[in-house]
Amino acid sequence: MATAKRRRGEIENLPSGSLRVKVYAGIDPVTKRRHYLHETIPAGPTAEREAEKARTRLLAQVDERRNPRTRATLAQLLDRWLDVVDVQPSTRQGYVRKLDKHVRPLLGKEPVGRLDAETLESFYAVLRKCRDHCGGRKYVEHRKAGEHVCTDKCRPHVCRGLSPASIRQIHWILSGAFARAVRWRWIGVNPADQADKPGMPAPNPHPPTSTEAAQLVTAAWELDPDWGTFVWTAMTTGARRSELCALRWNRVHLDPGVVVLERALYVDDDGMLQEKETKTHQQRRVALDPETVEVLREHLERCEARCRELELDLPADGYVFSPAVDGSSPLVPDTATQKFGRMAAKLKLATNLHALRHYSATELIAAGVDVRTVAGRLGHGGGGATTLRVYAAWLSESDQRAAATLAARMPPRPDRS
Repeated sequence: MATAKRRRGEIENLPSGSLRVKVYAGIDPVTKRRHYLHETIPAGPTAEREAEKARTRLLAQVDERRNPRTRATLAQLLDRWLDVVDVQPSTRQGYVRKLDKHVRPLLGKEPVGRLDAETLESFYAVLRKCRDHCGGRKYVEHRKAGEHVCTDKCRPHVCRGLSPASIRQIHWILSGAFARAVRWRWIGVNPADQADKPGMPAPNPHPPTSTEAAQLVTAAWELDPDWGTFVWTAMTTGARRSELCALRWNRVHLDPGVVVLERALYVDDDGMLQEKETKTHQQRRVALDPETVEVLREHLERCEARCRELELDLPADGYVFSPAVDGSSPLVPDTATQKFGRMAAKLKLATNLHALRHYSATELIAAGVDVRTVAGRLGHGGGGATTLRVYAAWLSESDQRAAATLAARMPPRPDRS
């Protein structure tokens, strides 16, 4: 006697009259729970027929994951994708760090064809809970690996979720890898396209106040005139730290009062300092005010005087900010950040080197400079869209002052009494 074949998938009647299709899809690799695909069909005369079509479609998706076109794992896809993706070296390093820290440990061994939107959303939820993927375990975070005597730095683990911005970056990295897998016909669809990507965090820059900026400049100059010049130039140009550290004397034009920013520094995989194009791959000319021109002129005279004392020549392509007398090696960006951090901490100011870039932007906006000009000085792409998004609060404040200024210049209202 033949036995009836077990029906796969369920179709449930909901109180609203709609039909919900539910198909078992295996165990979620992140949460280790039973995983189902769902689809709801609105009530109507054709609801049952549409529900059957949906059940067939979901079953096909499950079958494709159980018998994928490739047996490659996500880790293998990421390796292959990193071989061919065309990005800046520093960008690639950021990709590799995030993938090695978060993606490979949790999803790296999973077959590419079995990953779907629900799996990715479970993965993002884990990252929001704990960046160390502790899974709720209680343990002590030791100050160093191996045998040692514990101190107060060895503390119980406290979960800290990954920032929304970092999770969003991971989503876009995975999306790029999956898109390439679709093009290579490893998989049929890009699961990242169907996943609910993390929201864009609202920009919230914290520039130092004018009083704090004055304290920082004064402290920097007292510490070292060369360091004072660096901090001053960072404030007045709004340049990125990597751009300032890569600046050479032949790109500083003191008579017309212009610096040309066309290179940036980064540390490669071997720990060596290298140069690359700027973040937007474009050079930009930044005008200097007379005071900044004088500051840089005095800095140049100090550098030339030190070279003469040692019977050296200051090369035209020497670095403007350099620990070497002849400007042969640049100031390391991380060194500048750490030095600034120590100085700010000594002044008991909660700020960092990157905040000087925000200071430059907000002061320009407050002075009524148009967004396109501010964006050009900062090196923002998108025709000012990034500037608008990041500094919306200051633009709003500036707009209110503009409205008040216009109101003060308006003629009296006609008397209709």
